Amino acid sequence: MSTVKESPAYGGSWLRPLAVTALGALFAVPLYVVLANTFKLGADIAPSPASFPLPPTLGNLRAVLTRPDHLFLVSLTNSLLVTTLSVIVLTVLSAMLGHYLARTGSRWAKAATLVLLSGLMIPPQVILLPITRVLGLFHLMDTVQGLVLFNVGYYVPFGVFLFAGFTRTIPVEMEEAAAIDGAGRLTVFWRIVFPLLRPATASAVIFFGVWIWNDFLDPLIILGPSDGTTVTTGIYRAIGQYQADYGTVFGLMFLATLPVLVLYLVLQKQFVRGLTSGATKG
Repeated sequence: MSTVKESPAYGGSWLRPLAVTALGALFAVPLYVVLANTFKLGADIAPSPASFPLPPTLGNLRAVLTRPDHLFLVSLTNSLLVTTLSVIVLTVLSAMLGHYLARTGSRWAKAATLVLLSGLMIPPQVILLPITRVLGLFHLMDTVQGLVLFNVGYYVPFGVFLFAGFTRTIPVEMEEAAAIDGAGRLTVFWRIVFPLLRPATASAVIFFGVWIWNDFLDPLIILGPSDGTTVTTGIYRAIGQYQADYGTVFGLMFLATLPVLVLYLVLQKQFVRGLTSGATKG
């Protein structure tokens, strides 16, 4: 009776699930803290922030939704407006520019791609001061339009990189066949190419949505700390100089996370497909 010797590759098979579990637990800690303190009495948060909410309460969420200054509703409206406009413009512009650069083999197109990709290496804090001066010159400071333009200008290099990589996985013969049938370039893009970019579009929407939704410094400077409150600057306003209502802060954090979480759950399958398909050819 022969015996099969266990391969060394399987001898450490327990290490991978252990490492994944430990890493998942590490990322789950801040989520647990926010969730637990959202349903905990405000007086119990500072003494024991990691304890279970016993008994649980909805008082923090009720206090956030019934504030006299309507902080959460105003912040939510501004964040939805800025994020929606920025994501729509970014997705359309990035898809068209990424497709054009991926299908153009000229030298200037390659140079333009390198210039755009170099923008991925520049932190937004570095260019924030000159951007505010440019926006002030065109009277766009303290406006939603100014913040949307800043988001589009800063995040479009990543969108071009994502859509260009995915465009190269689409057979160019499909576009050539449509052009032979008399379709124009815009018709080919919107009716042939763009529907095939659905996974990349889902990835771009999630990335852009999360980044813009969670942005704090840019809305604080461009919109101002009071007139243009978003969900992140709203949390900042809930923390006073000499006192802080931690129940309200955690309630705001919990409610501000829900839209992004719903967006990811809706586009999760397309998001994974967009990441894997765009990386197969480039």
